Amino acid sequence: MKKIAVLLAPGFEEGEAIVTIDILRRLDLDVELLACTTTRGVTSYHGIPMVADSTLTERSGVLYDAVVLPGGPQGSVNLAANPQVIDFVATHDAASKLICPICSAAARVLGGNGLLKGRNYVCSGDLWQDVKDGNYVDAPVVEDGNLISGKGFGHVFDFAFTVAARLLGDEAPVREHAEHIYYRW
Repeated sequence: MKKIAVLLAPGFEEGEAIVTIDILRRLDLDVELLACTTTRGVTSYHGIPMVADSTLTERSGVLYDAVVLPGGPQGSVNLAANPQVIDFVATHDAASKLICPICSAAARVLGGNGLLKGRNYVCSGDLWQDVKDGNYVDAPVVEDGNLISGKGFGHVFDFAFTVAARLLGDEAPVREHAEHIYYRW
């Protein structure tokens, strides 16, 4: 079974995180929420407290099939400023595991730390203007090698279904599930 780490830092965009977690778990993928703090408790962008499965410190040596990075104005700043997050993402990228940022996370976390490596990506707003090591593409979801980026919360279903399809290696069950929840993917 494919294992996915969802990195939650204080201020994460809860809609991007929850919808992605929901879609991946509905498709029977093993999703683990990792708090990028000293405790498992993390508060979202809109003040919703969540309890992660583990802390990033507790799972730093585990290699997952995918790493999901929800955005959020403060969440992505906190992820980008955390050396343990950057090392975790870089390790997974070097192992050709899926790196999946949405919204501001692509620009702030990857772009801000030299982790885009010339790949095509999308992010929210005009954050792309400050990124020097990637190629911005204005699309809902952009795939380039092992990088899958999503534009933002308004495209979270497309993002989550794309990540699921790549992990499963088959679009059929993903399309079936999309139809089941009345979403055209």
